[in-house]
Amino acid sequence: MVFNKHLVFLCALMGASILQASQKPNIILIVADDLGWKDSSAYGSEFYQTPGIDRLAKEGVRFTDAYSANPLCCPTRASILTGQYPSRLRFTAASGHIPQAILDPKEGTSGAADKPAIIPQSRSRLPNEYVTYAELLKAAGYATAFVGKWHLGRDAYIPENQGFDVVVGGRHHPGPPGSFFAPWSIDTIKKVKPGTHISDAITDEALEFIRDHRDRPFLLNLWFYDVHAPFQAKRPLIDEFEQLVDPDYTQRSPTMGAMIKTMDLNIERLLEALGRMGLRKDTIIIFTSDNGGNMYNEVDGTTPTNNAPLKSGKGNNYEGGVRVPLIVSWPFVSVGGTISDAVISSVDLYPTILHMAGLKPQPQYHVDGVDFTAAIRGEAHDRGPTISHFPHYVPATGNLPNTSIRMGDYKLYRFYYDGENQTHRYELYNLEEDIGESVNLADIMPEKVAVLDALIQAHLDEAEVLVPIKNPRFNAKPILGWIATNQMDLFAEDVELRIISKGRDPFMGTQDVGRTSGPVKLAFSMRSSSAGQAQIFWRTPAINAFSAANSESFEVRHDGAWHDYTVELPIQGKLTHLRFDPSQNTGSISMKNLRLIDSKNRILHTWK
Repeated sequence: MVFNKHLVFLCALMGASILQASQKPNIILIVADDLGWKDSSAYGSEFYQTPGIDRLAKEGVRFTDAYSANPLCCPTRASILTGQYPSRLRFTAASGHIPQAILDPKEGTSGAADKPAIIPQSRSRLPNEYVTYAELLKAAGYATAFVGKWHLGRDAYIPENQGFDVVVGGRHHPGPPGSFFAPWSIDTIKKVKPGTHISDAITDEALEFIRDHRDRPFLLNLWFYDVHAPFQAKRPLIDEFEQLVDPDYTQRSPTMGAMIKTMDLNIERLLEALGRMGLRKDTIIIFTSDNGGNMYNEVDGTTPTNNAPLKSGKGNNYEGGVRVPLIVSWPFVSVGGTISDAVISSVDLYPTILHMAGLKPQPQYHVDGVDFTAAIRGEAHDRGPTISHFPHYVPATGNLPNTSIRMGDYKLYRFYYDGENQTHRYELYNLEEDIGESVNLADIMPEKVAVLDALIQAHLDEAEVLVPIKNPRFNAKPILGWIATNQMDLFAEDVELRIISKGRDPFMGTQDVGRTSGPVKLAFSMRSSSAGQAQIFWRTPAINAFSAANSESFEVRHDGAWHDYTVELPIQGKLTHLRFDPSQNTGSISMKNLRLIDSKNRILHTWK
């Protein structure tokens, strides 16, 4: 749904404002990048130290059941600014940095043979025609500033064209523009001393904006680059957290601890500055994150963070990917130290900010958002169901295309065409009893599945959502225990696997690994007329996605003759999945006599 922007000013002129300018509060919306639900001491972390965030929680309301509208950054940021679900916006992937401007995404047309669903495109820009809350507040007399990460498109899809007068940062970069430390490849952040941390620099500019506009109401979007990759932090802080690492802690990356603390120190600076300027009682502060914590990269020999007890993390639609911190400190309205279990979505920030500014709701703009002022006041609040539509395969996080809905204590997932005979597959969880989503209730509660699935379908229909379609090329039948999963056709000829590579990244996978624990060796014979290195990846119960950190590369003789290979795999624990990349180019490949062996060359498993 797209709107003519002159309506914004018409709204303002038609009496949308309830409060006089002198009565309007200042509003600061702080958004962290990739900060998980449990990545602060306010939310129960034993490792991270966040006195600034903790102070906000003591001054306001801490929400335990708040959600980003998507498990990735761009879609959630778009949902905050527009009050509309990413599904309605058709902005469902982290694509705001790509050179190609995709404004009118389409339904998918083809898919890999190993994928049961064909996924749709995503927008790569937030069109300027959408009316943001910044534009409405600006029309009502607010000074407006955007400081930090935007990631919603290149020029002309920038915050200057979405209601923000002062912009620091605010370009297409998915993380900091080059590094967390100056100099930076961007002209919208002032030049500073080399080595300056970007959080310190942009907070300085945020405070300058506040000082310059302290005599009128202001809106400040302070959207930190922390704690997104690259994983970099101030060395003294890393040293400090290295002394605090405890092997019993689920979170134990000193670099991540230092990154979080740097952001938190700047939040403290902001609070102190507001106090010194006499503005704290006139300023509402909202703190949240754009998605769950990162559980698929590696830093300091571990994942960047750990979202336990939540399942999975960023890039996956399970709770660890979308349940986020949310704290609202509203002087004279919120009661300090209050904890609320009201379900809130990132789309709800828009109408709530309008209420805070004394403006009437504009549901023609914030179509999906629900004002949660009642919950901030400590009153009962039920927004109804909340949706997260994430129709993408994400190998790094194990996500399969799905739409989820939470209503009450129950959360349902519809996994597109992932069931028997390419029907939809469902998972249902009672989050009150099973926050870790470990017990799927779909088979024993079919009536609940039907009710929630009907609500999913109603949203998809009403919002004209692009959804995955059934892949007619899908063939999930294993060939000698293996499935072609990318850029290859796979056949069996007697005891040989025949591979026709059709691209530069062919690979096949298997879960047929027997009762095998590592370390092991994969031995086989292979002949190839392709090119490039080969690589073997593995997964264990502790590793939920294939990654370079859990792989071994080896050289292949692509001369068309048979050669024997033995590749050592330093697997720790039980082996659950293997992925084999036999080359890096097109060509014909044959394999036979694949087997897993131990250090004494005893056969542990073969594929027949």
